[in-house]
Amino acid sequence: MTFGVNMMAIDMILLWVAVLIFVSVVSSKLSDRFAIPVLLIFLAIGILAGSEGVGKIYFNNPSAAKSIGIVALIFIIFSGGLDTEWKDTRSIVWQGIVLATCGVLLTALVTGLFAIYILKFSFLEGMLLGSIVSSTDAAAVFGILRSKKIGLKKPVKPLLEFESGSNDPMALFLTAGFISLLTVKDMPMAALIPRFIIDMGMGALTGYLMFRFIVFLINRLKLEYEGLYPVIMLSLVLLTYVMAVYLQGNGILAVYLAGLMLGQADFPNKKMIMRFHNGLAWLMQIVMFVALGLLVAPSHIIPLMGAGILITLLLMFVARPLSVFLCLLPFKIDVKMKAMIAWGGLRGSVPIILATFPYMAGITQADTIFNIVFFVVFTSVLIQGASLSFVSKLLKLDVPSTAKINYPIEFEKTKAIDAELTDVIVPYTSVIVGKTIATLGVPEKCLIVLVSRDGKFVIPSGMTVIEGGDVLLVLANREDFASFQRSVNVQP
Repeated sequence: MTFGVNMMAIDMILLWVAVLIFVSVVSSKLSDRFAIPVLLIFLAIGILAGSEGVGKIYFNNPSAAKSIGIVALIFIIFSGGLDTEWKDTRSIVWQGIVLATCGVLLTALVTGLFAIYILKFSFLEGMLLGSIVSSTDAAAVFGILRSKKIGLKKPVKPLLEFESGSNDPMALFLTAGFISLLTVKDMPMAALIPRFIIDMGMGALTGYLMFRFIVFLINRLKLEYEGLYPVIMLSLVLLTYVMAVYLQGNGILAVYLAGLMLGQADFPNKKMIMRFHNGLAWLMQIVMFVALGLLVAPSHIIPLMGAGILITLLLMFVARPLSVFLCLLPFKIDVKMKAMIAWGGLRGSVPIILATFPYMAGITQADTIFNIVFFVVFTSVLIQGASLSFVSKLLKLDVPSTAKINYPIEFEKTKAIDAELTDVIVPYTSVIVGKTIATLGVPEKCLIVLVSRDGKFVIPSGMTVIEGGDVLLVLANREDFASFQRSVNVQP
């Protein structure tokens, strides 16, 4: 009888998991159609399925939510680092580092002082709340802009992406630090300084060493089955996090740096591994947001809405802009770009995960902090998200967003061949428009493999005539590709 009950419980759990994931994936279409941040959709599904929603699922386990959130965050952060375009990011690294450290600290400080006044918190409780909401989420920003087919000019786009990927470790450190100050008797605030150096230093060192180990291992492992490469990478990502934590370093920073460096390295089955982790990151987002949504009781948030709105407005119009403008003061960045970076600082998943930490530490104001943070994230994404495209156009920083072309062929770059498969767009005013491929004078080690035209693919021959707007898929080494690209961009 007990066996039957257990099996029924497992069946029901699996049923709800399947339903919630299915509904979340299908509902993500609303994000594209109505420019609703996908984060809000997943959270809303969790709330509706929760104890006060139509699903009536009772999930009041902050410890489980924290564990789910950390595991999910590991793979989301790793995938973000893996997908980062280093050629665009290289020029804004220092600006991003300053925003990800000093900017987070300033945001936490301003927000924390305001929370002390509004919520009558102690100094340390206010700083804890400020620390929790100090990090940003670029995924929400670019998801909204992508739904509107709008991009952002450089360096705004790469700076927002790099900052959001690298500012979570600082927010995690500050949150853990202020929890320690609240729970450890007579611990001086100065103790956070050596802890910061060890935390960031060991995290960065572990990330670098694991990157070197992963590349060395994958290049020499030579597994018989390709499907095992993503599986072993999954284990190595978890190992990177655990090793950093074991060495008293920042595990999230280690995972992000390892992913960032792996994204620029060459190793077998890289594209397959990247696709796997992209899909895994989406699954982790769904699981994390739905779980956090289940944890929320809307009736507990309603009494705190007034304070939540004030803190949200402070973040949007004071704390975030102040930190951005002060941190970017030494750099030559246009005022309009700074304003866009400030407005693009949407709160995301990390603050809600960090808001579960005070429960585990037995902080007196844990329930208030969690509900305030949840409300701040929800309203921040809702208000700023709805106005992102308008603000980008107002500041004249918007550019047309071109959809990525999925080619019907793949090419895996290895050390055995000095070539890459890259596409190049033919301008309508290019000198090569109207010419056949045979007459272009294509470099010897440069091959036009495929032509994308009006949503269809053309297999090229020497007699294929080039048209304006064509996207040419070219196999070549860097020097020959650069030479060919220059000839494509020549105007008559």
